[in-house]
Amino acid sequence: MATFQSLNQFPLNLAPMVGLSHVALRKSLDNYYPKSLSVIMPTEMLNSRRLPGQELGETAQTKTFDEERNLQPQILGNEEKFIAKSIEKLCDWGASAIDINMGCPVKKALKHNYGVSLMGDIKYAGEIVRITKKHSPIPVSVKLRAGEQKDPKYLLEFCETLVENGVDWLTLHPRLASQKRKGNADWNQIKFLTENLKVPIIGNGDIQTTEDIKNMFSQTNCHGVMIGRALTCKPWIITEYAHSNGIKLTKEQVDLIPKNKEEEFSKYCDFLISFIRNCFEYFTEQDALKRIRFFIRVSHVWINFGHSLVKTLHKANTQDEMISDILRIQLNDSMRISERTELRY
Repeated sequence: MATFQSLNQFPLNLAPMVGLSHVALRKSLDNYYPKSLSVIMPTEMLNSRRLPGQELGETAQTKTFDEERNLQPQILGNEEKFIAKSIEKLCDWGASAIDINMGCPVKKALKHNYGVSLMGDIKYAGEIVRITKKHSPIPVSVKLRAGEQKDPKYLLEFCETLVENGVDWLTLHPRLASQKRKGNADWNQIKFLTENLKVPIIGNGDIQTTEDIKNMFSQTNCHGVMIGRALTCKPWIITEYAHSNGIKLTKEQVDLIPKNKEEEFSKYCDFLISFIRNCFEYFTEQDALKRIRFFIRVSHVWINFGHSLVKTLHKANTQDEMISDILRIQLNDSMRISERTELRY
């Protein structure tokens, strides 16, 4: 069986995000990753109750592109019959690993005892991992939050139970479920797990710059860093990190890195155009427009006067209209990308 190290030779991962971590974003981001190193790529969150009846590769959430890397679908699940059938289909589809969501704090997941609600019952969560490992010929990981408690002892006991039941690695987003995306992520909890568990630990939360990536590694000794919404605006932090660490890149990839603050907005526009083209390639026109508009709502919070970008592009109804608007806005020398934002929609 593959290991975390063999699947993930480059230590920066895209987070599985509903409405974002689909084929269009993965394809656009693939240009920024070192070509010579393998990396795990996630899907959007997939419901194990629905997967058995779906034609994978036909649904919007399971579309892929030809050069896809090691895909790791993230599943919601708590019943063996659905988990078993889902894993069988996902393996046939080409999955390299499976991730179990124990971090989603939305009400729908809580209602069905999925996501972060699993963190309220250590024995039950361990059983979900045991069941998944029983039916999976590929590695299984868990992405979790700090739970409902702010209790390191409970967190460690919870994670030790997952390890005892066979989990291959863990990703921790160290916020309470009640915090959602607000407040600050407590990186000390990531460090706490790396010091006390023998499986690889991926750190997640509050990564907005290349410096944040370096700080998380140095402060927590984690084995990988997962980045979420910041990659919708600043994808070059992947390439910038690789370049600063002497990892081989193509000339075209080096050119993706902004030379100064003034160039960042133009590079964002190039990335946005790539994303838009991918959306119209892989989705219906209606679905493409929905996903593009959501993407812009997420990414605009790093842009000064970003609301004007949202307003303009929400009026566009075709690929050509959107790209034409972006090319016009791209010439605006006053638009800047902020290093950080406290806005997390």
